[in-house]
Amino acid sequence: MNNFFKSIVLFTLCTVVVSCSKSGSSTEPLRDYTEQYTKDLSNIETFMQTHYMTVINNPGQTNDQDVTFTELIAGDTHPSIWNQTQYPIQTLYVEQNDITYKLYYLQLRQGSGPDSKSPCNVDKVLTSYRGEYIYTGVEGTENVVVSKQFEELINPQSFFNLTGVIKGWGEVFPKFKTGTYAGNPDGTLSYFNFGAGVMFIPSGLAYYSTSTGGIPAYSPLVFTFKLYEIQRNDQDADGIPSYQEDLNNDGYVRVLDTGVANPDDTDGDGVPDFLDNDDDGDYFTTASEIKNPVTGDPYPFDQIPVCPTDNKKVYLTTACHP
Repeated sequence: MNNFFKSIVLFTLCTVVVSCSKSGSSTEPLRDYTEQYTKDLSNIETFMQTHYMTVINNPGQTNDQDVTFTELIAGDTHPSIWNQTQYPIQTLYVEQNDITYKLYYLQLRQGSGPDSKSPCNVDKVLTSYRGEYIYTGVEGTENVVVSKQFEELINPQSFFNLTGVIKGWGEVFPKFKTGTYAGNPDGTLSYFNFGAGVMFIPSGLAYYSTSTGGIPAYSPLVFTFKLYEIQRNDQDADGIPSYQEDLNNDGYVRVLDTGVANPDDTDGDGVPDFLDNDDDGDYFTTASEIKNPVTGDPYPFDQIPVCPTDNKKVYLTTACHP
């Protein structure tokens, strides 16, 4: 792949991996990322320690796993979000802005079913959600960390592209799976056993200095969400969905800094396979190498021929061609 093409795809990815709904910028000078992250993490952890969570379970119903947060008061016996054990707190570490961000999430249910599947971080998701921002308020004479709802989507009608929303979504959704669904006489769908969770996102993995949709700049966010369905993307249109170009099977494909080894870059040219139209760097496009000569269509992924020389699929080796 030539350097010009590399520059184009890298620039494109960098410009799309932000929310397409961002609007309005803060007029103050950009805050230091490290200092803001320290503040965000403190507010998130304080919120988790001073609030309890109520999960309303209606097994089998579309509104299953509804969640509310309530501030703890003196004498309250509810365990805080931080101390409850029914839904263990899980942690992701995400590199961004030269910082390793800690991202907390709770798995109310991972999701299950005969066709259950997880999205890759560059796929599309059909999800309902409620979003709140966390901030420091005043009650009486005391400062408290509380949240305020800014948006809720109960009956989603379209898919969200994880490359077009905030970074935190693309990190958390691959940890969940879809469930099942069935059609109703009125043409609607009912969803069952879908993944459901809560994610707490530092502002550096959200909108940071941008204020948008009622969210103040530099706000950490908390989302409760349900994962109903996914759609697979093929970013480089080479006939192989991007999730199948996740060579180390960790659920993520990424563009990494120059000089950093990328496990999802077969030919080591700096462009990961999901953005590379020639994955093995042999000057034969991936699309041509996986084409069935009889039908002219791409082989199904599990039927792509294997090179007998090194037992790799033909588009991942320079040893032979179909």
